Amino acid sequence: MHTSYNLRLIGAALCGALFLGGCANQLPQRSEHEERIERKLLDHSLQIDVGEPKVLELPQRRVRVHEQKSFEVTAFEVTRRYDRYTPYQPWRELYEVPMGAVAVVAGVGANVLNVVLLGSLPETATRDWISYGMAGLNPFMNVESNGRAEQNLASINETQRDRRMEYSNLPWAERPVQVKANQQQFELLTDRNGVLRLNLLDSPFSEQDIGRIGTLLLSVEDEQGQARAQASLLVSHTLRSKLREAHDLIFDDLEGDDVAQWVHRVKRLSDLGLEEEASELEQSLIELTRNDPELQEAFLKALLKDAGRLAADPAN
Repeated sequence: MHTSYNLRLIGAALCGALFLGGCANQLPQRSEHEERIERKLLDHSLQIDVGEPKVLELPQRRVRVHEQKSFEVTAFEVTRRYDRYTPYQPWRELYEVPMGAVAVVAGVGANVLNVVLLGSLPETATRDWISYGMAGLNPFMNVESNGRAEQNLASINETQRDRRMEYSNLPWAERPVQVKANQQQFELLTDRNGVLRLNLLDSPFSEQDIGRIGTLLLSVEDEQGQARAQASLLVSHTLRSKLREAHDLIFDDLEGDDVAQWVHRVKRLSDLGLEEEASELEQSLIELTRNDPELQEAFLKALLKDAGRLAADPAN
């Protein structure tokens, strides 16, 4: 009785082994190759270029802000290897068993014929047919099928190919700059070229007591707070004494004045050494009188006669 029981156990074990072996129908291993780039940030800094001189003698200044980074770049070649197998599906045995029998017979016949032909037949006819047939005859194994193969990642191998340094120097484009004037702090934006256009005669400085602004403190900081920079600009005493008068000359109501007062404003700005502001006011007045050719002509003549300035309508 014990002998019969042991035989049943051995038979069950052999069937289980055959079944498991059939389920693990292995296909040739597949490999994938790719390049992986690893960038390691070594240094990150911001730079504010306030230009020269460091003391403002004119109300306008273009400040450039740059973001600088250095990276260590490492290139790896990555190889992934996959174990492939054909999953077992019992219902396929309905056609694989008879096809396997046919393949075995064909393989045996091909081998006999190959002897006659002195080994000229390809292995696909002599060896592969028999392998296919034996797999088909095994009720616990499906034949190999690339079309429905599955795979598992077996290993990953990385090989370093290159290591180099990379540097970037980009404008701080359309990003905030904190500007502190006296006790007030403002947030201004750079343009797409990373240039901040400061104008003490324009908002938000014009809304302060601009005659008391002695120092402009500029600061920038990245979003993660890992890089920051500061710079300062002094405002000369001479410029501070001009700012309030220049502001009134530019921003007081123009339409309430006559031609002589317009010319006086332009000439006075020029006399103060604010030539850029004088030219901008001049063009604003030309634009204001565009729809009144007679008034515009009178202004241009008075400008030439009383201020010695030759101007013309840029639209003409």
